[in-house]
Amino acid sequence: MKIIAIINHKGGTGKTTSTLNIGAGLARAKKKTLLIDIDPQSNLTEGLGLRDVKVSIYDSIKDDTALPIESISEYLDIIPSSLDLLGAEIELVSRLGRETILKRLLKAVEGKYDYILIDCAPALGMLTVNALVAADTVMIPLEAEYFAYRGIDRLVSIISDVRKHYNENLTIGGVFITKINPRRIITEQITESIKKYFNDKLFATSIRINVALVEAQLKGIDIFEYAPASNAATDYANLTDEIIAKI
Repeated sequence: MKIIAIINHKGGTGKTTSTLNIGAGLARAKKKTLLIDIDPQSNLTEGLGLRDVKVSIYDSIKDDTALPIESISEYLDIIPSSLDLLGAEIELVSRLGRETILKRLLKAVEGKYDYILIDCAPALGMLTVNALVAADTVMIPLEAEYFAYRGIDRLVSIISDVRKHYNENLTIGGVFITKINPRRIITEQITESIKKYFNDKLFATSIRINVALVEAQLKGIDIFEYAPASNAATDYANLTDEIIAKI
């Protein structure tokens, strides 16, 4: 069972969209997959058609109760989020072992999944630390824009600190570029800059800009169901294949 935290401290990088569609891609490959929405914005939850959930991961964190797993398809499950998570950062401050709450909760599903993907909030708070402590691997989506990795040193530093103090096995499994526009000359320059920074951690697959990704999430379904012939479906299928091969 591989636990992957998908993380970027910046918003708008395609983090949630990627978590959703990588998860769907793994399920299509008949890999039993669990998605965890630990972002108070709940975009992953809503992007899979779940709205106004009664019980979310917040309840498990707050009360130390069983994780509320919802089935999406035969090979894909999700633990939904809710706006209640907004208060979790403050509530966790006084908790003993607050950094390891998610890791302890996940012991109940140990061995039941091939992959667990955690969609982290675009912030480096206690919820993100919990995701890093629970994970084996980190994947970082970077938008194809100048300054895409501004502040990335801070993120890499936090990953290093978590590895040192809580999770010695945590690794950066890969970096992938999102919102690619192949017609822009600048795209190649940005890709080369990111490659110099991350070396062999950069995945070969990039995700092209495609309006179908937004439309699919509004419908509450993944890109493979919504537009299987789209560039986005091709890109996420290729990225999923890379993840299976490398992670």
